[in-house]
Amino acid sequence: MRVARKLHIVTWGCQMNVYDSNRMADVLAPLGYASVPSPDDADMIILNTCHIRELAAEKLFSELGRLRSLKDARERRGERLVLAVAGCVAQAEGAEILARAPYVDLVFGPQTYHRLPEMIARAARDGGPVIDTDFPAEPKFDYLPRTAARPSGGLTAFLTIQEGCDKFCSFCVVPYTRGAEASRPAAAVIAEARRLVAEGAREITLLGQNVNAWHGDGPDGSRWGLSRLIRELAGIGGLLRLRYTTSHPRDMDDGLIAAHAEVPQLMPFLHLPVQSGANRVLAAMNRRHTVDDYIDIVARLRAARPDIALSSDFIVGYPGETEIDFEATLRLIREVRFAAAFSFKYSPRPGTPAASATGQIAEPEKDRRLQALQALLREQQAAFNASCVGRVLPVLFTGHGRHPGQIVGRSPYLQPVHVSAEAGAFEALIGEERSVTIAASHTNSLSAIINEERLRA
Repeated sequence: MRVARKLHIVTWGCQMNVYDSNRMADVLAPLGYASVPSPDDADMIILNTCHIRELAAEKLFSELGRLRSLKDARERRGERLVLAVAGCVAQAEGAEILARAPYVDLVFGPQTYHRLPEMIARAARDGGPVIDTDFPAEPKFDYLPRTAARPSGGLTAFLTIQEGCDKFCSFCVVPYTRGAEASRPAAAVIAEARRLVAEGAREITLLGQNVNAWHGDGPDGSRWGLSRLIRELAGIGGLLRLRYTTSHPRDMDDGLIAAHAEVPQLMPFLHLPVQSGANRVLAAMNRRHTVDDYIDIVARLRAARPDIALSSDFIVGYPGETEIDFEATLRLIREVRFAAAFSFKYSPRPGTPAASATGQIAEPEKDRRLQALQALLREQQAAFNASCVGRVLPVLFTGHGRHPGQIVGRSPYLQPVHVSAEAGAFEALIGEERSVTIAASHTNSLSAIINEERLRA
């Protein structure tokens, strides 16, 4: 009889880490592990880390210190608590983790979690820590359970189709922690998408470090690009919406832009990082595109899909960035106009070229620039939300709102949309895409009135 065990996973970082955490749970389910919401009840705790954000390692060691007391208390009772560190910080700093926290049982990178059962067995057998941060020859997806990672709430799901990066932006650790670009075969992606839809997903977001660089082997033996994959996935019955993230400007080809015009399931919202509005900084970042390249892509996207909205990433205070360079970034934002954005102060990542570059910017100056940039981006987000008032939009309803008598859904632009519904109507609406009229805009959400028209369900 299988012994029941309890698993708690803490996930930091991007949507790909969310996907990976779900797949770790899938890998461990045959061993009897079931997910629990609290680490206090767990027999195994996995910290799935991200190396992109500032102070990622410090955050990890702070959490490990807190969990050590829990592990010690369990051991005093004669019980075993397996403590594991996964993800990009584990990949980049595995030896350092074990040196500073020798009580950790497992350290493994994002390419090796399909070996979790073997790692657990080795740790129990040898009584010592196990570290696995190789880049294995075998694709991990070939060894994961066929049952797809269950979507959160059942209606929206992430699906990783591409990993790694060959761009080598000078500020970024991804090529070193996730490896070279690799694309999953089209048939495997389609099969997983079908399983997700069969389990209740109505919206799927395709994930990759450079997702629009995906080029997978097609079932017909040819090499497919992302636009062809999207068209194939759009034919899955019951799949109402498709998204993809994160994209690189150099990989926005004509076929993908055309898909935005021709595939109704592909949502008119695109995250397309630009990072800076100064060509000199873009060259130093090794982005391999110019400001004009980016503006041209935006123009072609808007010509193909006039209602498309954009989000982006910005880094301020990159080494050598002058006030003129920063003003150029503000000009780009004013010209393009974004519905949403993520913005950060530059922070050095060990091992990246930018970390040792001359011209490092003082923290107070980075703070000033970030505050100015974020003020402009907040203004644009508020303006975009306000422009939605009076519009009729399709909303996919996903669950109950925070207030009584309220249900919440997602607009095509990923905005939370709240409506009031009569008692008993909630369950009938959840999982449906319905036409609504936007009545008001708020800082991070919209409120709406449901129309009579019932869309695809």
